[in-house]
Amino acid sequence: MGRRYDCSDLDQRSEGLKEAAAAVRRGELVVLPTDTVYGIGADAFTPAAVTALLDAKGRGREMPPPVLVGTVRAATALVEDLGPYGQDLIDAFWPGALTLVCKANRALTWDLGETKGTVAIRMPLHPVALDLLKETGPMAVSSANRSGASPASTAEGAEEQLGDSVAVYLDGGTTTDSTPSTILDLTTAVPRMLRRGAIPVEKLRGIIGYVATDD
Repeated sequence: MGRRYDCSDLDQRSEGLKEAAAAVRRGELVVLPTDTVYGIGADAFTPAAVTALLDAKGRGREMPPPVLVGTVRAATALVEDLGPYGQDLIDAFWPGALTLVCKANRALTWDLGETKGTVAIRMPLHPVALDLLKETGPMAVSSANRSGASPASTAEGAEEQLGDSVAVYLDGGTTTDSTPSTILDLTTAVPRMLRRGAIPVEKLRGIIGYVATDD
């Protein structure tokens, strides 16, 4: 049975973060609150843990998870480069609900699934998530739900769907906004929106000018 820690209680938060970080280092799965919905996470550099994450969700390798980071420095180490727009977008919207798809650093030995040489990275605006990520380093994190079901907005909701596949549940209360992050592809000459989300395209264009959409 996965252990759940109430992060509104300082003692439980401290113990929960310690236990979650230890679980991630062991290759186990944890559930954490973010600024959008709850996420299920694993060490990004442990292929068996990433596979377990996909299995827990009922998802295949063709849908690789994004990677959450606790610092901008950690993000830049994961990518070949941020291109002409990445740093401006990070300065404007991180930590926050913007996921950037970049070309992955080819020197990294990891296996997130069928990424086609890219990685989707984000720094979430949530203190519990950031504290955990600063302990663990980059984590593969996807929404805490079974594939096809609604993303969980509470730790209890995540536990109902994911059960014993998760070692530690960090309960940060009900998430304030269930709108998913905006996903922007920076691997092409013109940035392209892959998913509309919490940050509207108008705000992105206010920072970098043109953004391609499917409209």
